[in-house]
Amino acid sequence: MGDSLHLSAADFAALGFFILVWVLHTLASDGKLVRRVSLNTAMNAQRQVWMRTMAEREIRIVDTAIMNGLQQGTAFFASSSLIALGGCFALLGASEKVLPVLADLPFGAPSSQAAFQVKVLGLVLILAYSFFKFGWAYRLFNYCSILIGAVPLAHGEAACNPDSEIAIWRATRMNMLAGKHFNSGLRGVFFSIGYLGWFVDPLVFVLSTLVLTAVLVRRQFFSAARQAVIGQPPPGPGNG
Repeated sequence: MGDSLHLSAADFAALGFFILVWVLHTLASDGKLVRRVSLNTAMNAQRQVWMRTMAEREIRIVDTAIMNGLQQGTAFFASSSLIALGGCFALLGASEKVLPVLADLPFGAPSSQAAFQVKVLGLVLILAYSFFKFGWAYRLFNYCSILIGAVPLAHGEAACNPDSEIAIWRATRMNMLAGKHFNSGLRGVFFSIGYLGWFVDPLVFVLSTLVLTAVLVRRQFFSAARQAVIGQPPPGPGNG
């Protein structure tokens, strides 16, 4: 199989490590692998608070503006993924010019044209995955906007109405699903950066994956953004 794909055992080992790290990071970010609350999980709790606060507002211009911003951000990344996909196909046609450049890089290893094209196709799959995630997230945010419009005012007797609770739950669940797919697409874009190390050498691929994962883990579990969301100010002067 390795001969048919023109890849070495080191290539397969590095690719397997890359996929394993991606899966483990996804599970950890979704709160299924570690106890520590991730930034994504903390933001899901804030989405619930948002939907309940929205239900008590008579005028929901603020909520529609927030949804519009979420949709625009999702559309931007979807378009960027599509442009990057086009760049990958252009790269396939320029493999003869790119290979000498990669071989001249520090730690660069000689690679056949067939192996290079296989690696590019792998990058195409990652970017296509991200594009479809962003596209689906955009559609879910659109559905969430409709569900927000269907939430009745939670005032007086309506606050105890089971229909109001169901409407709030629907909007919250749709918003969380849209955020989940958006985060999956964004994670794919991030890991595509680490994937670029494979074009140089399998060892560089492993190192770039480790560096990228370290950055993502810090942002999810140890960043100032996470502390701001969960309400835990960092230790220091004036924060005691």
